[in-house]
Amino acid sequence: MIVAVVIAGCVLLAVLAFLVPRLSRHPEHGTQRSLGAGARAGGKAPGVLGRLFSKPFHSSSRAVSRSGSAGRRTRGRMPF
Repeated sequence: MIVAVVIAGCVLLAVLAFLVPRLSRHPEHGTQRSLGAGARAGGKAPGVLGRLFSKPFHSSSRAVSRSGSAGRRTRGRMPF
C-alpha cells in the first residue's frame, strides 16, 4: 500500500516537474519533509531496528528527489 503511494507520488511529481518546473519545487520539498519525519520517527527505535525502520523512508525520499529532478531535466532538454 505504501509502496503504491510512493510510486504515485513520484509519478505525479515527475509530471508536475515536466509541466511546470518552478512550481514543482514546493510539493517536492513537502513530500521530502513528510518522509523525513517518518525516517526520524523510525530512527528512534533502538539499535539495528532504528536503521531498519528508517531505511524505507530514506530510499523513498531519494526516489522523490530523483523523479522531480528527472522531470525538470527532461523539460530542459526539450527543443521548444
